[in-house]
Amino acid sequence: MDHLIDRSLATAPFKAAVRAFVNGEDADLIAVLGRAPRVKIARVLAQLLAAESALPIERVTLNGRSGCSDFVGEMTVVAGGETHRIAFVWDCRWKAEQLGWTDYFGLPDQIRAAREFGWDCFERWEKRSAVTEPAPLVAT
Repeated sequence: MDHLIDRSLATAPFKAAVRAFVNGEDADLIAVLGRAPRVKIARVLAQLLAAESALPIERVTLNGRSGCSDFVGEMTVVAGGETHRIAFVWDCRWKAEQLGWTDYFGLPDQIRAAREFGWDCFERWEKRSAVTEPAPLVAT
């Protein structure tokens, strides 16, 4: 994860929040709606840093549904005065199917795919919108 963080143009506070999150600590710049395993959220953060490395990311809100082999949802990313919405599907079963990997029972070997590819099992990563945030109101 460190190499993804270091290559990203995310803000220093966001990079610190990602490091804290990955280490099991609270990270106020990473909001999670609902419940999901920390490892699956960390995979989405890794993909964000890799796929959107040019964004000056300030904070994220993640809303997803975690299944046995997948994590599906949407993330709101605030970066450089814009709000980006990204739909994602992380699915180690899909990755195993793509590679033709099967387990002892002839099923897609999702455990192997998750172990060998970690965060890099995204079937879908789709930017849905980028909206410019209004300037904050300043009292005169």
